[in-house]
Amino acid sequence: MKKYINLGSKDTRSGFGAGLTELGQKNENVVALCADLIGSLKMDDFKKNHPERFFQVGIAEANMIGLAAGMTIGGKIPFTGTFANFSTGRVYDQIRQSVAYSEKNVKICASHAGLTLGEDGATHQILEDIGLMKMLPGVTVINTCDYNQTKAATLAIADHEGPVYLRFGRPVVPNFIPEDLPFEIGKAVVLSEGTDVTIVATGHLVWEALQAAEELEKEGISAEVINVHTIKPLDEETILKSVGKTGCIVTAEEHNYLGGLGESISGVLALNKPAPQEFVAVNDVFGESGTPEALMEKYGLNAKSIIQKAKKVQSRK
Repeated sequence: MKKYINLGSKDTRSGFGAGLTELGQKNENVVALCADLIGSLKMDDFKKNHPERFFQVGIAEANMIGLAAGMTIGGKIPFTGTFANFSTGRVYDQIRQSVAYSEKNVKICASHAGLTLGEDGATHQILEDIGLMKMLPGVTVINTCDYNQTKAATLAIADHEGPVYLRFGRPVVPNFIPEDLPFEIGKAVVLSEGTDVTIVATGHLVWEALQAAEELEKEGISAEVINVHTIKPLDEETILKSVGKTGCIVTAEEHNYLGGLGESISGVLALNKPAPQEFVAVNDVFGESGTPEALMEKYGLNAKSIIQKAKKVQSRK
């Protein structure tokens, strides 16, 4: 099993900020819009270096989406920035009508996703945004796992024609994906090969999946770990090839099990290769206020839960 190491913990939102700063230097068509959260989205450097291409919209997220859609008509590539809750749930109609239905080249970039924005509480946490966005025709949905991957994804989506939802987080997490690893939209990454169980993870759960695989290896269980950073379009080929080898799968995500990555994979398995599946996800409830670590423990979003589900799904083969 290939061992991934923490290269130095960082927050994924800073990866977005670094990628946006680099894009500002490379592509004069890139513009940025923010809904009064410049510091939280790490958009400070872009604003400082390209003030003529930065637009502070204020607490008016629906207006931000409308402005971004309009900017694409003139050939601009707008990146919008606010919390995931405000990037999706608050402005869903505007995204549906002005961006998705109208096929506008808007990059909706969302920080503070899932439970790990912690003490901001349940009203600011969102656990249904992946489901909301993947249901919109033509929208690409990306959920990155660490700083390096978030930076790479930010750069990649600028070259992708069409609406994109880029989801990342607030907390400092292990940074373990090699800086020079190419980011290919729609292509999953096999982080370690195994023969007994497939573990497919996205976002902050990818590192937890790797830790779980190491522990399982000590118990003689060979786990294949796959990082699915692109939830739509889903890399069905890689997933089906792995399940064809292992015969069972665990999906892990910081999201409600309804509407998330696991549900997408269930559909793929049902149509192509039915196999036992277990979910590591939030079980159809809202979050609450607490530290990220405490919340991930309470809701079972960690290596310990992945290990338990891996053993359970193996027993179902």
